[in-house]
Amino acid sequence: MSLADPALLAVGLLVAIALACAAIAVARRRAAALAAAGVAARGQRRGWLAGVWFTIAGVAVLALAVAGPAASVPVSHASGTVILAMDVSGSMAATDVAPSRLAAAKQVAQSFINAQPATVNIGVVAFQQGGLEAALPTADHSTAAAAVRRLTAGGGTSLGDAILASLSAITRRTVTIGRDGSVPNIGYWPSATIVLFSDGQDESAAAGAGTAASVAEKAGVHIDTVGVGTAAGTTVEVDGYHLFTALDEAALKSISQATGGTYHPASDASQLDGVASSINLRLTITREPLPLAGAFIALALALLAAGAVLTVTRTGRVV
Repeated sequence: MSLADPALLAVGLLVAIALACAAIAVARRRAAALAAAGVAARGQRRGWLAGVWFTIAGVAVLALAVAGPAASVPVSHASGTVILAMDVSGSMAATDVAPSRLAAAKQVAQSFINAQPATVNIGVVAFQQGGLEAALPTADHSTAAAAVRRLTAGGGTSLGDAILASLSAITRRTVTIGRDGSVPNIGYWPSATIVLFSDGQDESAAAGAGTAASVAEKAGVHIDTVGVGTAAGTTVEVDGYHLFTALDEAALKSISQATGGTYHPASDASQLDGVASSINLRLTITREPLPLAGAFIALALALLAAGAVLTVTRTGRVV
């Protein structure tokens, strides 16, 4: 327990000690004067003394309350950084999830943004080939929401580059894999999470998804993946060509499992409704002060009231 103003407690305790000394002196004088008064007088004296001690205790507790006591208690709350990595490749224009894969992903992303408290910084990375940073993480969630609304489909996909672009947004510096395949050490970011929305189609292997995921895992960054599409798939037109595209759950599950994250399917409307609420951020435990003045004031008032009642009932006087 801590005190905001210990000096007030010291002054209050001095007052309580002075009152106690005065009460003892008065009690001794009364004891001498009532020595011949008999049992009834001694009972009256005991009642008066009990009332005095309750009153003094109330003054001491009130002094503690005035000093501003507070206890430090652990509090769990969602905080940290979240990057929404949005696949905007041509395959995300497919309509096997209504109205389209990208539109469905944007819907879930918007719901997720709206559900987050101000303690969570949210950024958006839209990835085609190489990854395109759209909005750095910020507590201004309207910026992230606007970035999601602007997204349109087109281009290819590299899941590995998407992860690296997201890590770059978290660390505020470029994160790349060495030419020899070496994995960089980007520090430890346990309060950061990447939520990757994709159909799992990995058309460009500039950076392998597994290698990029190992960078995230080493840095303590969880990756939650949201699979947008159906296993049955459909045909979509990309650059004048008709291409068959289907959800690759295995690729997305592999990424999430490698980093301690979770895979969330979003293949139809019923699943879409629950995805945003099922993405759980890790809780950060912090210690926050809990004011105790109110409790001590209540106790002081109870003691003062008890002292007054005992004094009145035993002596017929307030003091």
